[in-house]
Amino acid sequence: MSFSTVPDLVLEPMIRIALMEDLGSYGDVTTRAVIPADTTYDACLNAREDAVVSGMQVAALAFRLIDPSLDITTHIADGQPCKAGDTLMTIKGSAASILSGERVALNFAGRLTGIATKTAGFVAETKGTNARVTCTRKTTPGLRLVEKLAVLHGGGFNHRYSLSDAILIKDNHIAAAGGVRQVLEATKAHASHMMAVEIEVDRLDQLAQVLEVGGASVVLLDNMDNDMLREAVAMVDGRLKTEASGNVKLDRIASIAATGVDYISSGALTHSARTVDLGLDFPV
Repeated sequence: MSFSTVPDLVLEPMIRIALMEDLGSYGDVTTRAVIPADTTYDACLNAREDAVVSGMQVAALAFRLIDPSLDITTHIADGQPCKAGDTLMTIKGSAASILSGERVALNFAGRLTGIATKTAGFVAETKGTNARVTCTRKTTPGLRLVEKLAVLHGGGFNHRYSLSDAILIKDNHIAAAGGVRQVLEATKAHASHMMAVEIEVDRLDQLAQVLEVGGASVVLLDNMDNDMLREAVAMVDGRLKTEASGNVKLDRIASIAATGVDYISSGALTHSARTVDLGLDFPV
């Protein structure tokens, strides 16, 4: 298993829910009415535009959950680029089974390929720097695992999967607790030594307090312009990992990366990715 795949067993519950949603209470009535049960076909899952592929593992599993006897071959793997017209996958076997799994497979594959493609565009803008592009928890409810997997396929990195993964002290935590010093002192008193701590700041005086009090290993530099980011990186001077966040758009990535930050996080990778046009074709 590579870093960019997960066991099928982990993905199955998510895909089963999607299939049950699509099949409804009585299955695919159209296919059952018009396709003889013994009809077989060779179908092709094709790209209709240039992209970076993701969702092939998920699509294949969707077809296999409908019919384990289907013969599925992936031609362009998750994480690889494709051109318009490329065949990403072939599915051979029962035409009824292929048709019943088509929409769920395409919904996942198109959505995830869109995320991988958008991520790859962001990552390309960091070339020549050490900055890493990372996603956030701004994901589609129920689909976080595969959407974060798609970010990996696009060459990005993952932030927290859930609230239990790490301590991330945001501005609202600071406001509710009474200040930067208070939240950091509380964290040092109560957090496990195994738990990473990140704190968000949006002003340099807050950053100075973080450096003075200690207790964090990462500082999130929120909604800072590039001049302030450069000053913040100089203040940190390698003592903490730095993450730039807020107002992160494609046309600004290169200039943010040039400030020397370690990470650039963007919710847009997942919440604003466009679904890539993929199609399942039955050659005539």
